[in-house]
Amino acid sequence: MKVIDAHQHFWYYEKNKHAWIDDAMAVIRKDFLPEQLAEVYQSNNIDGCVAVKADQSENETNFLIQLSQQHAFIKGIVGYVDLRAENVTERLAYYQQHKIVKGFRHVLQAQEPEFMLQPNFLRGIAALKQFNFTYDILIFPKHLQAAIELVKQNPSQPFVIDHIAKPYIKAGLIDEWKKDINTIAQYQNVYCKISGMVTEADYNNWKQEDFTPYIDAVVEAFGTKRILFGSDWPVCLVAASYEKMKAIVTDYFSKFSLAEQEDFFCNNTTTFYNL
Repeated sequence: MKVIDAHQHFWYYEKNKHAWIDDAMAVIRKDFLPEQLAEVYQSNNIDGCVAVKADQSENETNFLIQLSQQHAFIKGIVGYVDLRAENVTERLAYYQQHKIVKGFRHVLQAQEPEFMLQPNFLRGIAALKQFNFTYDILIFPKHLQAAIELVKQNPSQPFVIDHIAKPYIKAGLIDEWKKDINTIAQYQNVYCKISGMVTEADYNNWKQEDFTPYIDAVVEAFGTKRILFGSDWPVCLVAASYEKMKAIVTDYFSKFSLAEQEDFFCNNTTTFYNL
């Protein structure tokens, strides 16, 4: 079965640039590049990936474009442009020339929820559709109400929620998150990445069953046609090896039909990002 990893990152580690990597995540305070990931993919039978920006700059987008030109397993890029900029249309037209660039994202989790509803940001989101770009929504549960309004105002824009909106798995909190996930999933232009879960659990003491109610909720809300497999490598390494992280979803979806597994592990990502 073909597998496309819908969410991973590359970087040359810099202390100031990657200040979000705190002491608890010290294991990833180093460079992570395609050569390393190629080895990981080979041992885990992964066919390709979507590289997602980690830094908030166009330099990051250009960095990922350069890497994709050297490594064919990078099938698509989610980059960065300032959607609030006056010249956002010009920047989107520029990146449309690079077919490897499939969409964009902002680190919305670091902003207050109302950030994504300010007029200049909404103007940028509205401009994405004419260039056939997707948008990755990176948020915490507290942002879901604003994200619902965002997608409601942009019914034809393809959105995907990163890391199932980072529910508080370690604390076992689920009810409010689940209610909002059910609401946002009613919009058919919204997909969801089942990714990043191990870093929302107890890094050192998580169990397979910790994730089951959260995956259940996402699958019930989105079905099997709007969910994507993502590793969040190398961030996942603070809590699990690639093998252990992938085993969580491989085990969960083993009871699903082969067609449903193929959709989750490959086809939905190919469709959403137009790979």
